[in-house]
Amino acid sequence: MCQIKSTAEIVFTGREGLRRIIICTGTGCVANGALDVYNTFLEEMAEADIEVVTHFKSLNEIRTPANGVYLSKSGCQGFCQMGPLVSIDPDNILYNKVKAEDVKAIIHKTLLKGEVIKSLLYVEPSSGKIFRSQKDIPFYLRQTRFVLKQCGELNPEDINEYIAIGGYKAAEKAFRDMTPEQICKDMLAAGLRGRGGGGFPTGYKWNVCRIQDNAKKYIICNGDEGDPGAFMDRSVMEGNPHSVIEGMMIAACAIGADEGYVYVRAEYPLAVKRVRQACADALAFGLLGNNIFNTGRSINIRVMEGAGAFVCGEETALIASIEGHRGMPRLKPPFPAQSGLWGKPTVINNVETLATVPLILVNGVEEFRSMGTEKSPGTKTFALTGHVANTGLIEVPFGTTLREIVMEVGGGITDKKGRIDPNGFKAVQIGGPSGGCLTQEHLDLKMDFDSLRSIGAMIGSGGLVCMNQATCMVAVAKYFMQFTQRESCGKCVLCREGTKQMLYLLEDIVEGRGTKETLSLLEELAIVVQKGSLCGLGKTAPNPVLSTLRYFKDEYIAHVVEKRCPTGECKKLAKPEIHPEKCKGCTLCSKKCPVGAIKGEIKKTHVINDKKCIKCGVCAQVCKFDAVTGV
Repeated sequence: MCQIKSTAEIVFTGREGLRRIIICTGTGCVANGALDVYNTFLEEMAEADIEVVTHFKSLNEIRTPANGVYLSKSGCQGFCQMGPLVSIDPDNILYNKVKAEDVKAIIHKTLLKGEVIKSLLYVEPSSGKIFRSQKDIPFYLRQTRFVLKQCGELNPEDINEYIAIGGYKAAEKAFRDMTPEQICKDMLAAGLRGRGGGGFPTGYKWNVCRIQDNAKKYIICNGDEGDPGAFMDRSVMEGNPHSVIEGMMIAACAIGADEGYVYVRAEYPLAVKRVRQACADALAFGLLGNNIFNTGRSINIRVMEGAGAFVCGEETALIASIEGHRGMPRLKPPFPAQSGLWGKPTVINNVETLATVPLILVNGVEEFRSMGTEKSPGTKTFALTGHVANTGLIEVPFGTTLREIVMEVGGGITDKKGRIDPNGFKAVQIGGPSGGCLTQEHLDLKMDFDSLRSIGAMIGSGGLVCMNQATCMVAVAKYFMQFTQRESCGKCVLCREGTKQMLYLLEDIVEGRGTKETLSLLEELAIVVQKGSLCGLGKTAPNPVLSTLRYFKDEYIAHVVEKRCPTGECKKLAKPEIHPEKCKGCTLCSKKCPVGAIKGEIKKTHVINDKKCIKCGVCAQVCKFDAVTGV
């Protein structure tokens, strides 16, 4: 069995004579060619006769000074749109949008000569300022990377490196020095709340399971992240899988479980691969299996791939899936902590919650509570996407305002051309299909469980989809209703048929068939589905509809009364038009129109024949002056 040393005894960062190149190999960067960059580094450094270390065989090897370069992969570093990202330490250099053809220059200029390649550094769009290191970039500077800190620094495929920075020390403390009751009390004292949805107190859930009189119990990690635009849990599993395994071990110790499952959707192949490897390595090191830390206790963890059903994010549906049944929820109580997997007491926590647990035991309750708010301590990861300058994975303390997240960390709202628009903010959809819309009046709202609940919204898993003024909120509601209607398991009538009927009503509205009575019926139906559905999917499915009806009623009215879409996004209601004050008469639109629907002379305003127009959108795409609307 591996003997865990203290963090002070094993220091990797700044190791004498060894430089480190970290290549982000989270899913986003891999999609943009990060693995090609990694392989090119291996080839070019071999040609340059540079000694390369790609992994460590033991803790002793990490402690031994050496020369050369440690070339390592990492999980998601957060700044997704700038990937592939390459960090060079201890030089404190971050290169972005690196291609395989850039590698040779990085080796010969930066590694061998100490020169910085300015063309690969990050340039802030609004100021034009160039940043050399990650810690100085505003996107990172305004965050508090607590759970995500190691995701962009560790090699997720090397257990030695996780152990070298103190990994599994928290598990050792839990198994050797704490009683199950003490562990639960620490979680309650820390105020840790579930990061996967409703924010239920983790310590309370564990304690309910702990006191159940049953020799067999289970711990399950819910990695079935299904919200559109959400990728927080995926990134933690890809970037620091051992933190999740360690969190599960501590939970198992607290409740008396000897068996666990990591349930990951099959659409996350990289997360599945790295979590499986982490489990195998932990077992080989004696950290999983029998007689853990010589305490006589056992814990075995398996990885199970889910089929990608959104409803399996619900606890009882997830349990049904693991048992080999169709993923469908059941009535509660009994709750899983009382009767869960195969009728045994079971605790289910999401990935981020479990990854937070070891940090609480190692750093202490007070340090954790020093971040966030009194009732929502700690930090929260968010997937920031949509019409925002800096898309990516972020982490901020609870209580950070929406304005700070979108305008500072996110860098502001962008227009159709990707330019910063100071007045462009329209809304943010938080919590995916289960959440609701936050508008300009909510920009100074604190992002924590209770503040959001007070306005009828929820953090959910942490997806934040930003929308600019050109977004049709009726179309947004229709998009999320399409998603939840498809994902309904069909068990209860209100969800199965109610979401279908709401979708039909929304289609009537965006296609010009809606009336004021349609709006009344839509709202009434949404409230009924919300109140009467069996599980969280059905109960929250109407949220996007109800929140857009509440805050953007004027857009619905325009659709059903005036038969127009104010943004021009709903093509069935849009009238193609060229605005005279913007048109310069360049003739580009008329030349590109495939059906000859645009007429006009050079340097004079052009006109669209709406009877001939097929609304293909080519004219709007080629127009350099944003003069075309309604297509």
